[in-house]
This record gives sequence, C-alpha cells and structure tokens, in this order.
Amino acid sequence: MFALEHEIAQWENALQPLRGAERIPLLLLLSWHLRQRDCARAIRLGDETRLLLPLADLGSVAREQACARLQLVQAEVAWLQGALDAAEALALQARATLCAHGDGAGCADAHWLLSSIAVDRGDHARCDAELQAASEQARSAGDSMRASLADAATARWAVLRDAPAALARWGTQFMDDSAKRPAPLAAWVHDFRGLLAHTSRDLGTAAGHYMQSYEAALESGQLRGAITAAINIGDCFGSLNDHESALEWMQCALDLARPTGWPRSIGAGQTHTAETMRKLGRLGAAEELLREALHILAPVSGARTYANALFHLGELSLDKGDYDTALDAFSRLAQRAEALGQADFRSMAQRGSAHALSYLDRPDEAHQAAQRARQLAAAQGDAMHQVAALRVLAMLHARHELPPPAGMQERNPALHFLHQALQVAASIDGYVPPGELLDALAREYAHAGDYARAYDIALDAGVAREKSHTQQATNRAIAMQVHHQTEHARSEGYHHRELAASEARRAEVLQQTSDTLERLSAIGQEITTHLDASAVFQVLDRHVHALLPVNTFAVYMLDPAGTALRRAHGMEAGRPLPDNAIPLSNPRAYSVRCLLGRREVYIAQVPPRRHAYTVPGTLHNQSVLYVPLMVGERVLGVMTVQACQANAYGERERLIFRTLCAYGAIALDNASAYRQLQDAQAQLVSQEKLAALGSLMAGVAHELNTPIGNSLLIASTMQQKTEDVERLMNGPGLRRSDLASYIEDAGKASALVMRGLHSAADLVNSFKQVAVDRTTEQRRQFDLQQVSNEIIATVMNRIRSSGHRIEIEIDFGIAMDSYPGPFGQVITNLINNALLHAFDQHNDGSASTGRMRLSATVEGARVQIVFEDNGGGIAEQHLSRIFDPFFTTKLGQGGSGLGLSISYNIVTALLGGGIQVASSPAGTRFTLDLPLVAPRIDAATPANIY
Repeated sequence: MFALEHEIAQWENALQPLRGAERIPLLLLLSWHLRQRDCARAIRLGDETRLLLPLADLGSVAREQACARLQLVQAEVAWLQGALDAAEALALQARATLCAHGDGAGCADAHWLLSSIAVDRGDHARCDAELQAASEQARSAGDSMRASLADAATARWAVLRDAPAALARWGTQFMDDSAKRPAPLAAWVHDFRGLLAHTSRDLGTAAGHYMQSYEAALESGQLRGAITAAINIGDCFGSLNDHESALEWMQCALDLARPTGWPRSIGAGQTHTAETMRKLGRLGAAEELLREALHILAPVSGARTYANALFHLGELSLDKGDYDTALDAFSRLAQRAEALGQADFRSMAQRGSAHALSYLDRPDEAHQAAQRARQLAAAQGDAMHQVAALRVLAMLHARHELPPPAGMQERNPALHFLHQALQVAASIDGYVPPGELLDALAREYAHAGDYARAYDIALDAGVAREKSHTQQATNRAIAMQVHHQTEHARSEGYHHRELAASEARRAEVLQQTSDTLERLSAIGQEITTHLDASAVFQVLDRHVHALLPVNTFAVYMLDPAGTALRRAHGMEAGRPLPDNAIPLSNPRAYSVRCLLGRREVYIAQVPPRRHAYTVPGTLHNQSVLYVPLMVGERVLGVMTVQACQANAYGERERLIFRTLCAYGAIALDNASAYRQLQDAQAQLVSQEKLAALGSLMAGVAHELNTPIGNSLLIASTMQQKTEDVERLMNGPGLRRSDLASYIEDAGKASALVMRGLHSAADLVNSFKQVAVDRTTEQRRQFDLQQVSNEIIATVMNRIRSSGHRIEIEIDFGIAMDSYPGPFGQVITNLINNALLHAFDQHNDGSASTGRMRLSATVEGARVQIVFEDNGGGIAEQHLSRIFDPFFTTKLGQGGSGLGLSISYNIVTALLGGGIQVASSPAGTRFTLDLPLVAPRIDAATPANIY
C-alpha cells in the first residue's frame, strides 16, 4: 500500500530502458506509490499507462483492474486537493470494479481512501465503517499489512473521541515497544501513541512518538501524515513554552505542505503556526495566517482542521477585544462540533461564546452558554474543560448581576464557581491550580470584605506561581530534552536513511550491473548468431538505440585496399545515411584517429570549430564516441554513436558500447569468413560441375571413337579396293569375278559404315540433350526410361573400362514433368560414387567385378527410383555424414566431397523429393522418392541446390 524510497528508486531505474507495453507493470506501481510524493507525475504516469493498455496482451479482467487502480490514484489526488465529491465518485467506481473481480487488496485500498474522504467531510462514523471494511477485505485477501494499517488508523481516530476507551481497545495491539514495525505501519502506530500521550499531557513522550511517526511517514511516502506529525510536534513544543522550536516545526510542516497545494495540510500548518504566534503576542500576524487558513480550508470545511482554525480565530479575537468576530467564530465552531460529534469542540465553542457574549453585554445568553460548556465537559469527564467553564461562570457573575446558583454556600456566585473550579482541579493528578485562579479567588474575598481570607489565598497564589515557575522551568527542561531527543532522532533517522539509501544505491548498482551484463550477454548471442553483415548491422542498430542516448549511429569498415574507411551502415534521427568514404590520410577525422590509434575516442563536448568538418547533410552532434572494431590484433573498422547533448556518455554508457563493439566485431568477422567460405564453395561446385561435364565429354568422345574408327577403317579399305579395281580395269582387264567380289565387299562395307555412323549420331544426340539439360536446368516433360538410357550412355565407357556393369529395369511410359538435367546429374553422381568407393580391390590385390542396378516403380503420383550396387558398403560411422559438403574418404584420390551433397540438395530442393541410403557389407542402396510432377520454383528466388 505504501512503498519505501529505495523501492521507488529501483522501479524508476528499471523503467528507463523499457519500451511499449512492457512498461505497464512498473508504470502502475509508480503511479500508485507516487500519489502523495508527486501528484502531478502520478497522474502523468497513469495517463501513459492508459494509452499503452490496448497494446498489452492482457485479459479483460486484468485490464479493468488496472484501470480501477488508476481511478484510485485520481481519486486520492482529488481528495488531497480538496475535491471531495469527485474523489468519492472515483473511489466508489474503482471499489465496485475491484470488489467485483475479487481483488481484496484493491478493494481494501478503496475503503481506506473513502475513510479519509469521510474524515475531511467530518463524518467519523462513516470513517470507522470504511476502515472496518478495509480491514476485513485485507484479511480476506491474506494481506496482514493492510489490515494492520486499517486497525491503526481506527485506533488513531478513536483517541480523539474517547482516549481511555481507545487505549483499552487497542493498547494491547499497538503499545508494545519491542515490536519491529515496517515504516508504513509505524507511522500510524506512533501517531496513535503520540495522541494518547498528548491527551494525558505527557508532552515529552508525545513529541517522541510524533517524531517517529514523521520519519516513518516520510520514508513510506505518506506526505500528508508527515505534515500532520510535524504540526503535532510543534504543538507539543508550544505547550511546553518552547515557542521557538514550535515555530520551527510549524515551518517544517508548511514547507512540506505548500508545494503540494493541498488545502487541508496547508490550512492545518497555518492554523497551528498562528496559535503559536498568538501565544508570543504577535496578534496581527496570527490573524492574517488564520484568515488565510480558513480561506484555504473552505473546500474541506467539514474536517476537524477547519473547526480547529475557527477555535483559534475565536481565541485570537478575544485577545484582541474583537468580540463580534469572536462570537461569530465560536458560533460557527459550535455548528461544526455538532456535525463532527466531538465533545471537546462542543464545550470549547460554548465556553468561547459565553466569553464573547459577556463582553457584548448579553449576560443571560452568556450564562446559558457557559452552563452548557460546563455540562458538556462534565459529561465527557474532561476536568480541564470543566475548570475552564467554571472560571468563565465566575467571571460572568463577577461582571453581571445574574441569579445565584442553586445550593450556593459561598458569599457570592463568583466565589461559588471559583471554589468548584478548585475542587475539580484537585481531582486532576499532578495538576497545580494556576496562580491567576487563586488571584481571582483572593480578589473576590477582598471584594466581599474578608481580607484575612483574601490574604491567605494571595499567599497560596504566590506559592502556586512559584510552583508554576518551577513547572515552567520543568517544561523548559522537558522541551530541551525533547528537542535534544527529536534532533537526535532526526539525525539518527537521517543517518539511517542515508545508510539505507547508500545500501540501496549499492544494491541498485550491483543489480543494474548484473542486469546489464545479463542483457549484453543475450544481445551478444543474438548478434553473433547472424552470418550476414546487413543483419548484424540491423541488430546492432536496434540495441544501440535501446540502450544508449543516440542521434547518429554508424559503422565504418576498412576497405580491402586498407586505404579508407567506408560507411557500411548509418542511421541519423531515424533516417539512413548515404555512403561515405574517409581516407586514412585524413588527420582530422575522429574515426581515422580511432582506427590508427586502435583506441577509443570520446569527445564529451565537440568544439564549435569542428562543425566545419561535419559531413554535409548530417547534424552537428555535441557528444561523439568512436570505438575500433577489433578481433585479436586485426582492426576491421570503427563504430560510432553520437548525441545532440553534451556529456551524453558516462562510464556505464561507454562500457555498454565497448561490449557491443566487441560482439559486433566478432559477428562481422564471422560474416566475412562465411562469405569467403560461400565463395570458395561456389568455386568448388563450379569446378565440380565443369569436371563432371569434362568427364561426360571424355566418355562421349571415347564412345564415338569406336563407330567412327570402324567406319574410317572400312572406308580406307574400300578406298584401297576401289584403287585395285581401277588398276585392273585400266590394265590387264577386269574380270567378272573381281567385279562381283568388289560389289559384295562394297555392300558389306556400306552397311557397316551406316551402322557405325547411326550409332555415332544417336550418341551425339544423347550427348546434346544431356548437355543442354545439365547446363540450363530446364524443366520439361520426358520419359524416365529414355532419359535414364541417355544418361547411362554418357558414362558407359567408364563403367566398361572399370570392368563393371550396370543394369536398367525401368519400364517405358513413366512420364515425368521435372528437371531432367539435375536428375541426370544425381544419377551420374551416384554411378561415379559407386565406381570410386564401392568396388575396391580385394585383400589379395585382385579387382572385384561390380554390378550396379537402376530401377523404378510408380506409386500413385510418385516414383521410387532405386540405385544399388554390390560393393563393400559404407562404414557405419560415415553414414550420417555422406551428404555433408566436402566429406569424402578419398580426398586427393579423385573425391571432392561434393557429389552426394549436391545430389541431396537437387533431390530435396529442386525435384521436391527425398533421398535415403541403406548400406551393409553386401552393398549400398540409394532410394529416391520423387513426384512425377516437380513443384513449381519461383523464378525470382531459385532453389539453392549448389
């Protein structure tokens, strides 16, 4: 319900870095606990919370409870400012919402506030009822602190009605000195005990309790309670005739109250200050303060404070002889006393009215008023007020001819009432009748002619005055002691608060450091997960703006030639900065100094002459901080933050920025290394594709060599035979048998040449289709059997030359709409992989004869293509890695480690299928599960298959 100062400081610090809806919980806390510390800011924080609530992921119940809590803040501020009707309306609305949702603590807070509003209206019966309801609600919610606060407030107000009854009811709970109470509760308990001591005239004890109440109220943000405690301390000093200390405390109360603008607190401080000035004889200044107090207290005219101001105005007017004003003040006090139901004010109002009426020559009315004052005091058992009323009756009978009282045994009514006053005074423990009472009695005896009795009483008056002087001296000693105690308590309280504040600051710094390190660690993990430089820049930009005061943020990277810094990223006032290059030969550039010196450069206040070197189109910043981006001994570049205000970056801010720069340097270095790796990988893939194409060309060339070579041999043979026929025909003569033989050989030769050339043509056509498919990755419809035969034809020479064979079991008519080129590359990679790895030589050195098999079966809209061999299988420890890039067991022996990796990417990314491998010592099986119709690939974002 009330938070301590160090808790407020912690929440304030925790709120600063938060943004958006994540601020709501702390905004609610601060708005509530600043409601008396700083009303205006509490309202502003509440307004901000209302704006953010729609953005929060809250249920309707939580949102309504938050709004109700903010209504309570508004209600309490309205109450403090004297707008009681508005305060009550808001508090009732909030209570209805909070109680409807079962928020016991919130409902208790609403009842607490309604009790305070009732007090300022003068409705103490309702105050008690609201405090009782607050206690019950708090206990039902398991909140013992709120329940104890409600009980302590009830006990405090009970003292003003009936101090003995209040002590009997609440003494057991709150009179234990050994109990260690938290500051919010201690403020109310010490106020209760101070009031008890004050009513019994134990002023030293009362002041001590008020002092503890004052300190606890300040610490827990109960500013109105602290003002009341300061006034009560001043009142104790005034009663002890230490008016200087009294005025000091009254001024303390006013210094606290005036900045708030709260009418009740300001009016109470002015009223009690005026009473102290009256006792010092400064009647004019006292009246001016009282008039101002009554004007300020007008909005809360139902409060006891307003009645108190009326009483003091009446007393002051009597001292000034302004009896009409006095009578008016006491008459208004009588009305307020009836409304308040407080007997002390009733008796005081009647007694003051009697005094004023007497001097206005209205003796009968005065007599009636004095009798009522006496009766009220007697009914209340208030001996001091009885003595005062009896003295007024004696004064009335001495000044006016009034009927004597019944049963009078003295010589005149004045003596009768004075003796009664002495009798009542004798019943008060430790009370010494004042000398002026005995002087009045002596005068009356002298007036009646009994000079001997008058003389004796005059002697008693002298003794009484001596005792009074002694009592005054005692009071002064008590005042000095109380002053010393209170000053000691204030000093000790200040010391303890400073120790607590210092400890809180230390704990806060440790917590902030821990939180900052934890947050920076999380930020570092986020930054270093990115392997793209632009993503690293964006993450750095976001966190720099969240953690530091920034107007300009930029990252400069050293160019490859090492001659200039180029702006790789820059933002200023929310706008991107254009590219910019700074030569390393520029001696004036802070960034160059930072890079070459390999050290941080911080300028807390940029000299005006430097503005001439500001990059055109950018702002003139006042604070600039440059930190080199270093990885080991290598300098990658420079990062800078800049702010419009001077001295923007303290040690904490610079530490945060250094850490971000360290993470940024690592991330940017990783991004650069990853980019180089990608380039190298792309180059290797390109080389692998070229090598595959070269192998394809070599195989085709070998396949073409046989039919073309045969055709060439036959053609040369036929050329020789033709020359022989021509020589015979031109020479000895051509026989019929020779011609017939030539014709027969020519027929056979032409048939062989035609068969060889047709074979070469078919091989060239297959090569042309496979080459086009490989180089363009063109999607088209094709027959699986035909494409598979064409692919195998291109590698058949290598298979035969290795002494192995391959079988194809694919039915004609399996139509596919896919990418034959990439599919062919997969099959070729599987064949090459088997030739390279599967068929090793036996232990005795003899070569093994391998068998490979390619088959396909259609299952619905998909086709299962199986490539298997009877080789030695794949080692179990290698199975999980065969699709990893650059993994090979034949490094330097023809294996690049890319074949199966590329095959995996083609199958999964481009062909839209899956690939599985199973292996044993008896051989290896690759299963391709492909859709007959490959998925469509967006041309703008091609699949990354290499």
